[in-house]
Amino acid sequence: MPWTGITPEQPIGAVDSHAHLFRRDLPMLAGRRHTPEVDALLSDYLALLDAHHLTHGLLVQPSFLGEDNSFMLAALQACPQRLRGVAVLAPTVNEVELAALAAAGICGIRLNLLGRALPELADADWQRWFGLLRELGWHVELHIESSRLEAAATPLLTSGCNLVVDHFGRPGPGDTGFDWLLKASKNHRLWVKLAAAYRSWPEQNGPDACAAAQALLQAFSAERLLWGSDWPHTQHHSDFGSTLAALSDWVPDAAQRQKILVDTPAQLFGFAGST
Repeated sequence: MPWTGITPEQPIGAVDSHAHLFRRDLPMLAGRRHTPEVDALLSDYLALLDAHHLTHGLLVQPSFLGEDNSFMLAALQACPQRLRGVAVLAPTVNEVELAALAAAGICGIRLNLLGRALPELADADWQRWFGLLRELGWHVELHIESSRLEAAATPLLTSGCNLVVDHFGRPGPGDTGFDWLLKASKNHRLWVKLAAAYRSWPEQNGPDACAAAQALLQAFSAERLLWGSDWPHTQHHSDFGSTLAALSDWVPDAAQRQKILVDTPAQLFGFAGST
């Protein structure tokens, strides 16, 4: 078992709210958008957390592994105090299975709808399932183009679930989705991840990314923003240190960064020691 560096009594320091673990030899979905070129292993990730003085991390199931969450679950079992997970699941997973996943450290599900058809999330079956997630205190993490964000997010918010929007909302040139996201900040069950700016703009700490971060900060406040490394930065050339350093450019105020890095994720993801 790898050294976790964390004891149950140790207070939360800083949290990476978005990272992935996988191996290239794992079974992968047919029709996936890409195939990873490197392995992303637990030992490497823990070393990065330690090197950058982060105490905890949230693992997000990669889309190319589909609903086989076993590799991530093994990491949660190895580091139960330090890590939580967001799984990819079918809406047919029942209460007993969900409860077992919650006990294993899962605290949410991911809907990665980027480039995919939008399910009928307002249908009774989906809404019933979202009700089960809500009862567990889980959140739904949504990854979709901002042009389709309103259509996907509205039935999720209607269900009463906590909703976390990935990667700045994935704004695109000329669409109004980001404006909708700013207005939707009035709903206090909605959070946004300041992560993977390089997936929307050429420079992750350039003027466009900084302006978007400041707009989100003004609309949501630091209490409903999260920071994620997006490690290992699939399909992009970046590194853990520069993604963390970018947060200081986006949010210069240290007290606000404390909320984004510590207070907000500790509470939302249910880490032990959170206040």
